[in-house]
Amino acid sequence: MQFLSLSGAVIGGIIGGVVGLLIVIIAVWYITTHNSLIGLKNDVEESFSAMDVQLKKRYDLIPNLVEVCKGYAKHESETFIRVTEARNAAMGLMSSGGKKASSADRIAAERELSSSLQTLLNFVKESYPQLKADTQFNSLSNKLSQIEEEIARSRNYYNAKIKILNNKIERFPSSIVARKMQLERRAYFELDNVQERVAPKVSFD
Repeated sequence: MQFLSLSGAVIGGIIGGVVGLLIVIIAVWYITTHNSLIGLKNDVEESFSAMDVQLKKRYDLIPNLVEVCKGYAKHESETFIRVTEARNAAMGLMSSGGKKASSADRIAAERELSSSLQTLLNFVKESYPQLKADTQFNSLSNKLSQIEEEIARSRNYYNAKIKILNNKIERFPSSIVARKMQLERRAYFELDNVQERVAPKVSFD
């Protein structure tokens, strides 16, 4: 009887040890996955912040570009107003007085700005070819093309980070931790159509 009692104690101890080890393993996995998700979320936010540098350069350049275009197309006020309003809306979300705008809102605003800017550049290219002789316009359009290329590179990097985060959020078993953290799938920063995927460039060659 004593032997059986000792055997039961040993078995109980083994089971308890196994259960304890499993708890430790699960706890370590949970903490590791939690920290990994935090790191990925921070990477996404950091990559969007890096893109802000290039977006701000575009915001600063647009008013000068619009003013030069106005000198040749004074009566096309609707086109200029759309660009200016889109620029102000996007810039307002960037610096919203301490209230952080959502990535989705920022992306939507940038899409609208890219679309309106593309419309303006295509319009002046077709309707006012004499702009090719304007040194200031050529300088500004070249700078804009460079900025758009930088934005495109930053956007690709941001989307790559988004893909990693989304995979972690959606795949089991890390999805369990993601739900606990209330993390949701993020939207890619994509433009609306194939034409708008090309960085706005002005060329009269």
